[in-house]
Amino acid sequence: MEDLPELKTHPYPAKAESSKVAPDPLLTSVNPQTGVPEVEWITPGEQAAHTQMWYFIEGSLTDYEEDRNDPNNHALSDLSPYYHFGQLAAHRVALEIDSRPGTRTEDKNAYLEELIVRKELSDNFCFYEPQYDSFEGFPDWAKQTLNEHRDDKREHLYTPHEFEEARTHDDLWNAAQMEMVKYGKMHGFMRMYWAKKILEWTESPEEALEIGIWLNDTYELDGRDPNGYVGVAWSVGGVHDRAWPERDVYGKVRYMNYNGCKRKFDVNGYITSILGEKNPHLL
Repeated sequence: MEDLPELKTHPYPAKAESSKVAPDPLLTSVNPQTGVPEVEWITPGEQAAHTQMWYFIEGSLTDYEEDRNDPNNHALSDLSPYYHFGQLAAHRVALEIDSRPGTRTEDKNAYLEELIVRKELSDNFCFYEPQYDSFEGFPDWAKQTLNEHRDDKREHLYTPHEFEEARTHDDLWNAAQMEMVKYGKMHGFMRMYWAKKILEWTESPEEALEIGIWLNDTYELDGRDPNGYVGVAWSVGGVHDRAWPERDVYGKVRYMNYNGCKRKFDVNGYITSILGEKNPHLL
């Protein structure tokens, strides 16, 4: 891996008056979501990003391959907000991890696969697929199977605001939603379960995709990002996945359920940690 090139001084200095920009008119013009609470657990900026990077590399990267799918373990990097806002380069993190002595190859490879391969897949999908955020962007096999199951009976149906307010029958889903609302970030494994259940509890895959993207972009610190769009599209419409055994509502799109989560981690512990106000993202 080649290191990042050194920054060069621009040959033309910036005009002094160009820095005198009043922030309030700009903020008003972008129509901010004033109803979303401020997230206080994470510190913005380049210095904070590097602090978090080293906290991850020197701590949670150990056993990352084994621990990353358990939301009760603080194994994730929590770096996605910094990537999203340009305060940390994924290239820099990849270089530091790749050159880190004493870290297991399995743990390095597990994170670098997510950081490089999955990120590139998401970026390319959103760049080359004009309908990356719609049903028409799903692969043909997924569109066919979802169309065949449009009229399947749904045991539960919820409105967008019932989802937003975490008022479903499933405490695990509710906890995942509240983790996102409170902290602007949801554990990666739970984001998959969360989005798939929206498909199961809405009247159509189009509605599920729309609600998933709306909630993700409203509350996630790394919302409005290719990884977010593709993550919801993978869950709802099989993007970058394959066909699985057929079942009601999902068709051949991969299924996830509560009992499967129970086999992977302490579900009650996760629910209690979120609904009991214990922040899983604090250092």
